[in-house]
Amino acid sequence: MASPFKMFWVAIVLGLAIRVAVIEGLSTKYYSSSCPKLLPTVKAVVVAAVKKEARLGASLVRLHFHDCFVNGCDGSVLLDDNSTFTGEKTARANNGSVRGFNVVDDIKEAVEKVCPGVVSCADILTLAARDSTVFLGGPSWEVPLGRRDSTTASFPTANRDLPGPSSNISTLISSFAKQGLSIKDLVALSGSHTIGLSRCVSIRDRIYNDTNIDSSFAKKLRKKCPRVGRNTTLFPLDKVTPKHFDNFYFKNLLSETGLLHSDQVLTNSTSTLSLVNKYVRKSSTFFKDFARSMVNMGNIKPPKGSKGEIRSNCRKVN
Repeated sequence: MASPFKMFWVAIVLGLAIRVAVIEGLSTKYYSSSCPKLLPTVKAVVVAAVKKEARLGASLVRLHFHDCFVNGCDGSVLLDDNSTFTGEKTARANNGSVRGFNVVDDIKEAVEKVCPGVVSCADILTLAARDSTVFLGGPSWEVPLGRRDSTTASFPTANRDLPGPSSNISTLISSFAKQGLSIKDLVALSGSHTIGLSRCVSIRDRIYNDTNIDSSFAKKLRKKCPRVGRNTTLFPLDKVTPKHFDNFYFKNLLSETGLLHSDQVLTNSTSTLSLVNKYVRKSSTFFKDFARSMVNMGNIKPPKGSKGEIRSNCRKVN
């Protein structure tokens, strides 16, 4: 298999970049004058980090998702707790799970050197998710920019609105619909689980209680994830190619080897199963839909215009 670095450039050469409609209030050219070096600056830091640890690619994509689902794509997930609010980092779906904050710090530091006080942390997170996907072999897309950063975070909203690994299909569909996202968005974005790892604590209910799981697969997982203990032991979300962005995640679902309960339930509904089958048959369709769905997700209530601020430090308000 070719290295992720080679895959990154192959994707560019083959023209896999997917053009998307410019979202009202955002623009793919937003920083063309104010920060013309933004895109190569962000990409350089992302590539260096993911080359060092492939898992960080999935972590950055997940950070973007967990940011956007809580009061919109506003960089709130990056804020540390302070005297006026409890941040989102210790919410149920985030605590001990979300990571990659140091990479975001490094990107912000590099961007501040080339254009201080111009680029929001929310936009940095959006670009980092795209660049991580491309570097690991996935599709590219033009990223609408112009988000601003929130000045607060919401622990209660994070607990309420972020779907968990034990979510059933109706909960997932409702959770995405609440954000203005479709069933196609749900299935396509779930495909990001073709990369990355998950903890024993997140898969325990599935491997001991679910019936729609391959028996040999469950038995293998139980050896390293007992009923009690080893909560932080890690397992690949895609048992075949966890460091490469492809459509094997969907193939795993058809063989009942999805790692999370919330993964496997995509086969429980006719509407979601039809999309799973479509993405199994043609990875290029998955890539196109994933790119469009990432743009759709990136447009969830982003602060624009005079709302919010441009943080100088992504971990705290100015």
